[in-house]
Amino acid sequence: MTSEPRFLAGALPAPQARGRHWLPHQHGAWAMLAVPLLLGVAASRPSAWQLVLAAAAVLGYLASATAQSWLRTRRREALPLPPAVYGAGFGVLGLALAVAFPALLLALLVLVPTGALVMTGARPGTRRDVVNSLAQALQALVLVPAAAWVSGAFDPGRVAIASGVGAAFLLGTVLVVRSALRQRGSTSFAALSVGFHGALLVPAALLGAPWVVLAIGLTARAAGIPYLAWRRTGTPRPLKPVHVGAVEALASIAVVVVACVAIP
Repeated sequence: MTSEPRFLAGALPAPQARGRHWLPHQHGAWAMLAVPLLLGVAASRPSAWQLVLAAAAVLGYLASATAQSWLRTRRREALPLPPAVYGAGFGVLGLALAVAFPALLLALLVLVPTGALVMTGARPGTRRDVVNSLAQALQALVLVPAAAWVSGAFDPGRVAIASGVGAAFLLGTVLVVRSALRQRGSTSFAALSVGFHGALLVPAALLGAPWVVLAIGLTARAAGIPYLAWRRTGTPRPLKPVHVGAVEALASIAVVVVACVAIP
């Protein structure tokens, strides 16, 4: 039996189910979009064009997520409405951004191959592996330089630092979430996650005290979350994805706040 959504041509899902076809249940994706965008703003200055970029990013994500759900279904008579609508909106905003800032087309060098990889992982019967998650993180990371570029205050040094912070955080998030959920109980995977975060103390020390404090906090959460998930397995109060998501939301806020006050 499969529980995949059935937003296909000719399908008549219940009214309450239709909403699920328009809004995917990958809540962590919103932070994955917001953090790089805000890091790009922190490395430059606020601009109205960043709102257009944010809207395009959201529509692009929704088009991708709903298309993946459609590809995972066993019957595919026609492209359903959600990815078509989201894709059209993304196309309009993407065209406006490309006309105003032609250099943004360089993002296609990242978005096209990673998008193909993500869609390949949406075949029926496949599970989202680490490579797929990292591809999505790389797609989101493009928002850091893009947000800085459209602001008109692109500083290569500041953008490089913001991009490095974004890459480290997004990769760390993938490792932490998987160590607590899909790789729960795997000491080797948890050790990989903790080791990666511990290694971030070296570049953090070069950037200053706020970054060191942040790196220590992120490392502590990388060690604590999988441990709690393991200890609560089989108990009346297991660690659920929503709990992991709440911790990652707090970590996201901490990263953005430190970036806003401490990017040199």
